[in-house]
Amino acid sequence: MSIDSTWLRCPNCSLPLAELPGRVVGCAAGHRFDLSKHGTLTLLPPRAPHTLGDSREMLEARAALLGSGAFDPIAEAIADACDPVAHGSSEPLRIADLGCGTGHYSAHLAARFPGAEFLLGDRSPVAVRMASKAVPNAVGIVLDLWRPLPIRDAIADVSINVFAPRNPEEFARITKPGGAVVVVVPTDRHLRELRAQGGMLEIPGGKAEMVTDQLARAGFRAGTRHRLEYRIALDAAQARSLVRMGPSAHHVGDGDDDALTEARAGGLESAAPREAKTEVTVSVDVLRFHRG
Repeated sequence: MSIDSTWLRCPNCSLPLAELPGRVVGCAAGHRFDLSKHGTLTLLPPRAPHTLGDSREMLEARAALLGSGAFDPIAEAIADACDPVAHGSSEPLRIADLGCGTGHYSAHLAARFPGAEFLLGDRSPVAVRMASKAVPNAVGIVLDLWRPLPIRDAIADVSINVFAPRNPEEFARITKPGGAVVVVVPTDRHLRELRAQGGMLEIPGGKAEMVTDQLARAGFRAGTRHRLEYRIALDAAQARSLVRMGPSAHHVGDGDDDALTEARAGGLESAAPREAKTEVTVSVDVLRFHRG
């Protein structure tokens, strides 16, 4: 099993990484990194915080919800935002999914843009493994989005960042001139029905404006802004998946599963028959920024 090392630089010294014999990649300074049995790499910088990213439970909940098609309109909007870059290039797109999660959105992009090459990066090793299965032949990297990225300069035609931490200066460094970054952020109306029941963390208003300001300071020019809002019908199990798949799940202790089920699913099971559906609002901004 090989890996396309042309994406990669050393997290220790920033020199280019190359594939070496024995399922290893390394740089000219002698730093070496083993390819896992899953075909992924861990490229964390020295003294990286000992965080693990999203847990298996969170990712499985996310996969269940995304597999229902509930967020497919978001995936289509991301692909639409990538279209101008694809049409302006005679070469296959190189797409970096920064905070890739389960790989759901990159899988949609792979279907829209045959031949595109993907780097899938996340802090969670489980996420990187799941995403690599969803997008075969992608480069799967465990990385820290808050630190300098183990990705070469000006290598991505498009970088996508969906409900994930942002590192504007690093996004600018790895994105080609003329390329784009596509960012998806929730509005303060996103999943408001669950939030009203105390089920999830609150979302402050003005996230799109905040992200626009951050990326402008890093050298990006604002492009399109598409507000996507629609309603989905969820049963109680899907409502639980929505709570478990996002940052609210980080605030639940190991022994809090019953409380999560009742309070954090908004009491939906007790408020309606088990087979009943509850309408929930999906509301996000899909933002495209251009790299000059």
